[in-house]
Amino acid sequence: MTSSLPDQSPALRAEQLRYGYGEQNAIDGVSFALGNGTLTALVGPNGAGKSTLLHLLQGRLRQSSGAVQCNGSIALMPQKAVIDWSFPITVEQMVKLGQPSRHPSASSQSVDSLLEQVGMNGMGSRRLNQLSGGQQQRVLLARALMQNASVLLLDEPCSAIDPPTRAHLLKVMRQQADRGQTLLVSSHDWGKALDSYDRVLVINKQLVANGTPSEVRSTITDMDGMMGDCCA
Repeated sequence: MTSSLPDQSPALRAEQLRYGYGEQNAIDGVSFALGNGTLTALVGPNGAGKSTLLHLLQGRLRQSSGAVQCNGSIALMPQKAVIDWSFPITVEQMVKLGQPSRHPSASSQSVDSLLEQVGMNGMGSRRLNQLSGGQQQRVLLARALMQNASVLLLDEPCSAIDPPTRAHLLKVMRQQADRGQTLLVSSHDWGKALDSYDRVLVINKQLVANGTPSEVRSTITDMDGMMGDCCA
């Protein structure tokens, strides 16, 4: 069940979410709330349920029990977008695919401004098959931003890209939060990068910790051991 929250409430709230594959729960009683205009990291070991949780929040999956409440609209940038990068369209056309289907004029930013924001100024006419992996991630982020959603869920947006691109995308996320958008970002990067976030949610099927980066570090003394090889 997904419903709207009244004004002055958290932008997004999950209440006792559960989701199972067969007899096993991939998400087991997860509850949290995200404030308006906050940037939150979602971390946990491989198989912890991070992607499943994001899909539950966005509505692509239906929870076994529990509820999701949102004060506005939710957009998701999936980790593995089903995209054929050899498809003969331009970067501009790809970003425009993010326009709200019911109200295409609802997007507050132009394609050019979004491409400039993600560091691809002047590349709107470039073909998709001419892009590097890092540029592809930037295009997907621009397409997600085009949806102009109140809450933006990003599944591993900084994976398999070079450090400068990662730093730039984190800067863009911070700018969006400063503008009032609420972002929840799945990440396997446990370390100094988390200091870029307002809060950190740690899950391993259940919610393990929820707080500021320093609070979470003090709560989980063996985070490196819990995360295992996913942060190597």
